[in-house]
Amino acid sequence: MTQTKPQGLPFLWISLLVIVLDQVTKYLCVNLIEYGTAGINVLPFFNLVHVYNFGAAFSFLADKGGWQRWFFAALAVVISLGFIYVLKKTPRSHKWTCLAYALFIGGAIGNLIDRLFLGYVVDFLLFYLKTDSGILAYPAFNVADIAVCVGAFLLVIVSFGSKKTTENKSAK
Repeated sequence: MTQTKPQGLPFLWISLLVIVLDQVTKYLCVNLIEYGTAGINVLPFFNLVHVYNFGAAFSFLADKGGWQRWFFAALAVVISLGFIYVLKKTPRSHKWTCLAYALFIGGAIGNLIDRLFLGYVVDFLLFYLKTDSGILAYPAFNVADIAVCVGAFLLVIVSFGSKKTTENKSAK
């Protein structure tokens, strides 16, 4: 009788937490900050704003007439389902890998909800730098974007760590 390894699916609670946190913060943004204004100045380099992103990261394809809404929604569904499948196959003991997948899934679904119900993604975190020649601003983003980026970063870090472990095992 073969014993099955514990799956990484319990990490989906983290995905759910990301989705809830993302949607609650977007709700607060929409209801407390006027759209398209300078928003709330929190620090000399950081504002809470209320903007819409019809594209992907950095407003990629934002001006393409609407088809991108469904393209990015479908992409989020496919990637989320793929990562859920991989998470199911990943042993729970690989905590960092499971965490990375869970963060990515939560972020993808958080933005998917916006795309499906609103037609755009609500962004509200804006970092910028005032210079003599004007303001350099990083594109506004949200909690879901942070989760996707941290998840992707963790996957890269974990892959380097697993490569090192594999090399050490093969050297013995």
